Amino acid sequence: MHATRSGAVAVGLAVLAALVTGCSDVERLLNQGGDTPCRDYVNQEPDTKRITITKAIKEQTGNDNEPAGTVVDAMIVQVDLLCAGQRNIDTPIKNADIAGLFLNK
Repeated sequence: MHATRSGAVAVGLAVLAALVTGCSDVERLLNQGGDTPCRDYVNQEPDTKRITITKAIKEQTGNDNEPAGTVVDAMIVQVDLLCAGQRNIDTPIKNADIAGLFLNK
């Protein structure tokens, strides 16, 4: 019983932390960044897409600094276009293939 109670307390603390710090902080931690499949990416809300793309840029560059807003905006447009044309919806956004827009794979 003690382990169950400890688990419940841990979950409660995690929920409390999410409420205090804001959902976007938790979402940033759980977000898959460049590993997000197109299937999931295209269904994300605009704010979540921005978080996903920002994380993907940080992963790609190896730089933990926030990328310029114009860089994020440009990549959002590019990934939106690429994922819309992907025949394999499981393709991670970091591997989105522009040829998928034009070629029948």
